[in-house]
Amino acid sequence: MKQAPQARDVVIIEAVRSPIGRRGGDLSKFHSADLLGAVQTELIARSTVDAGMVDQVIGGCISQVGQQSYNVTRTAWLTAGLPQWVPATTIDSQCGSSQQALTLAHGLIGADLIDVAVVCGVEVMSRVPLGSSLAPGVGKAIPRSYFSRYQLTSQFEAAELIARKWGITREEADQLGYDSQQRAAVAWQEGRFDAQVVPVEAPVLGEDGKPTGETNRVDRDGGLRETTLDGLSGLKPVLEGGIHTAGTSSQIADAASAVLVMSRKRCSELGLRPRARVVDSSLVAGDPVLNLAEPIPATRSLLERNGLSVDDIDVFEINEAFASVVLAWERELKPDHELVNPNGGAIALGHALGSTGSVLVTKAVHELGRTDSQWAVVSMCCGGGLATATLLENIR
Repeated sequence: MKQAPQARDVVIIEAVRSPIGRRGGDLSKFHSADLLGAVQTELIARSTVDAGMVDQVIGGCISQVGQQSYNVTRTAWLTAGLPQWVPATTIDSQCGSSQQALTLAHGLIGADLIDVAVVCGVEVMSRVPLGSSLAPGVGKAIPRSYFSRYQLTSQFEAAELIARKWGITREEADQLGYDSQQRAAVAWQEGRFDAQVVPVEAPVLGEDGKPTGETNRVDRDGGLRETTLDGLSGLKPVLEGGIHTAGTSSQIADAASAVLVMSRKRCSELGLRPRARVVDSSLVAGDPVLNLAEPIPATRSLLERNGLSVDDIDVFEINEAFASVVLAWERELKPDHELVNPNGGAIALGHALGSTGSVLVTKAVHELGRTDSQWAVVSMCCGGGLATATLLENIR
């Protein structure tokens, strides 16, 4: 059931992302603030909105240490030469950080506290690996008392628990990994990503690890690989007895992404044409041992709250953290498989953690426009038994 627009509707004006760089690739030479700043700058330029009108910048980043510490969202904004009076916040909601940033912006605008926000995210995992914040000498992230209540499972262990619970086979996982690569390859061949990707000038480093002053233009995702089902079936499982391999798990990656959102009222005052409406957005929580299965209840809740069914949705972006996460979600929701990650997902493109939420939103917004469809759902699992979910409506 289509909802009537309200005065405090939140609309998306523009959505962009950097290429998603493979581990150790060209984007690995970036300082995280420089990469995010380049994307923030291009977002503002494409939108034609005065950067000084932005009320808040809200960014996602998981490993907030080293070059991603000290409120990297604010550092990126300042480094890019954007107005110093615009405040910024960096949040950690694990893999869903930049999608949760959208939920926070949605709430702030909906509550009439602000009118314009930049939602963004960054992670340069090549230089700040996952787990970097678990530095020695500052205490452990999980206290001993936690273990009297819950078992602590790794991401791979949780993915295998999901596979066993939903009876997902190695063959099904391999097929999804193959589909992801093929769909991403077609998307690039057909130019589907051209309008959303911001080409960046990656610094070239010398033997001493310092910038030489030269740059290398990067304008395509770096994770795509020639893939066959036979090749996937020959890969060794990451965990003994498990179904997941390097070909059916998300790739470590480097990327940044950004989305400009504002109230429909301010959009009208500025004479802008919005791309989409943020209808609903949420963060849900569940079993921290199973850990990665929460996109299932998150999607159900989102649809129920808005009087929609799975059959109403035209585009699904469900993060391919692991093949079993998407396959279990499909088992429960029963969507048309062709509508789920139609342009490939993190298995093919990469999962640069803090950036991925707004990467998926960017992909969904552009796919709605490309296909002239109405509804999109974006959801992703997050560490600790969380999931983010967003419902978008195309504005034709």
